[in-house]
Amino acid sequence: MRTTTTIMVMAAVLILFFGLQGCASMGGDPTPYEGYTNVYLQNNIHGYTRVSRGKTEHLASYANYVQPDTGHFFVPVNTAVSVGKWRGGFTLTRQDNGQMIYFEYRSGNMGGMSVEEYLNIITGPEKAYLKGLSATDRKGIKEGRVLKGMTKKGVRIAWGYPARHKTPSLDDNVWTYWRNRWVMKAVTFSGGKVASVR
Repeated sequence: MRTTTTIMVMAAVLILFFGLQGCASMGGDPTPYEGYTNVYLQNNIHGYTRVSRGKTEHLASYANYVQPDTGHFFVPVNTAVSVGKWRGGFTLTRQDNGQMIYFEYRSGNMGGMSVEEYLNIITGPEKAYLKGLSATDRKGIKEGRVLKGMTKKGVRIAWGYPARHKTPSLDDNVWTYWRNRWVMKAVTFSGGKVASVR
């Protein structure tokens, strides 16, 4: 009986400790990433909103949660942001409305790409050039969706850079994204354009 009680108390302490660690990682003002203040998004950033302890949090991921079940949002390409340091990845703070997004990043699932290397893909000092894209690409980007007939460049801007552990190369004809944390979506290309999204 005493052993069971001791184990339960230890488990409760560990849950409380790790729970507080998680809460601590989400609060406060992050330290800015030098060289990444007032940069422009080079693709849409998809994420979801949750309420934790009465506070609304905005979360996104390298896995690109393109259709989470609840609280889905996306930040449009060419939005000005500042990047901050966060132990789970980094933060993006929109310059237009102050919204802070906690962006999960795992280098191991991105082929060893460092945070800075990844930031150099998804942000830039100048706005992304969209004028050369087709009407289908521009429609998908504006709506944050992938449409049949979009080019690879259009898909990358609309849904983000695909995670390398499932899409090792952008030359591949199947790109894998995540609908949410559990369900994947495959974008299949034929002749450089979207043939299907499953």
